[in-house]
Amino acid sequence: MKAHANFGLALLTRRIVALSIVFVAVAAVAVGSACAASVTIVALGASNTYGKGVAHGQAYPAQLEAMLRAKGIDAHVVNAGINGDTTGGMLSRAGSVPAGTRVVILQPGGNDARKGQGGDEAGNVSAISSRLAARGIKVVVLQNSMLQGLPHQPDGQHLTPEGYRMLAASLLPEVESAIRH
Repeated sequence: MKAHANFGLALLTRRIVALSIVFVAVAAVAVGSACAASVTIVALGASNTYGKGVAHGQAYPAQLEAMLRAKGIDAHVVNAGINGDTTGGMLSRAGSVPAGTRVVILQPGGNDARKGQGGDEAGNVSAISSRLAARGIKVVVLQNSMLQGLPHQPDGQHLTPEGYRMLAASLLPEVESAIRH
């Protein structure tokens, strides 16, 4: 009888160990999937993307990343803003958007008109959007009208930290939707 009890205990122990191994394997896959679910977003634009006049962490890309993470979305928002850039410059940089990027926020700005290239803006925005869409990247266009009514720095063109926070908050629903679809 004792031998039979020991056999039963050994069998039970093996089953528990086997189930533990399966549990650990499933947990490892789940953790790996969660890590793989990290979302890369690129903010491609000019000085209002760069955050001219404010600390890097106060620009809208950094604030948007913080808002996404606060909602439980493992996102990294890359700030690819360049002060004074035009849509022609953005078009030439669109190919350098990293592979695996899910969303690009495109901020054309007003530099084309200031630099006498205003006639090219719509065509460049369309070409940037098409090139990125061909790579499976969703594009959210940040319209200049979204900057109106937000707190600006004394230069009247660039936002304050609070203005960038408000801009990030207004972009949040559209970016979340782009991530999910």
